[in-house]
Amino acid sequence: MENPWKTKSSELKYENPWISVTEHQVINAAGNDGIYGTVHFKNIAIGIIPLDEHNNTWLVGQYRYPLNQYSWEICEGGGKIGIDTLVSAKRELMEELGIKAESWQKLLDMHLSNSVSDEAGIIYIAKKLTHFNPEPEEDEVLSIKKLPFNEAYEMVMKGEITDSLSVAGILKTKILIDSKLL
Repeated sequence: MENPWKTKSSELKYENPWISVTEHQVINAAGNDGIYGTVHFKNIAIGIIPLDEHNNTWLVGQYRYPLNQYSWEICEGGGKIGIDTLVSAKRELMEELGIKAESWQKLLDMHLSNSVSDEAGIIYIAKKLTHFNPEPEEDEVLSIKKLPFNEAYEMVMKGEITDSLSVAGILKTKILIDSKLL
């Protein structure tokens, strides 16, 4: 489908090592003048759902500054654009949970907030796990919770897990487990 939006001009308003914010003067889809702000992410959001032979999984808990609240999530991190996302996923799994996996399956690709950003996300399922000591980044204060996968699913259904990568990944994994496709 042809793009009905026309960009008249763009101005970078803010930039740091992770994001940039640009204001665009536009002609919108209705043909009227307008403005549009976009957030460009400099990394790809990577999520990993580790599953052991008994369908246990691990969640990571941490305080999320933008939300001003604590959040339970699947293992997540940022992967540099241009680096194989699986390489980034393996690094994140080891850093946050101290787990290495022999078997990896891509679960899904996502756009995380496409009304204002270009942030892309990818989620993997990791199996055949070996455990080591976690190696979190110096600014990460993480809690780790091992639980049956169905308990993680129940946390989503009760609204206790609200992170978009986690919700989408856990729901799709539940469908695949119940359909005996995983």
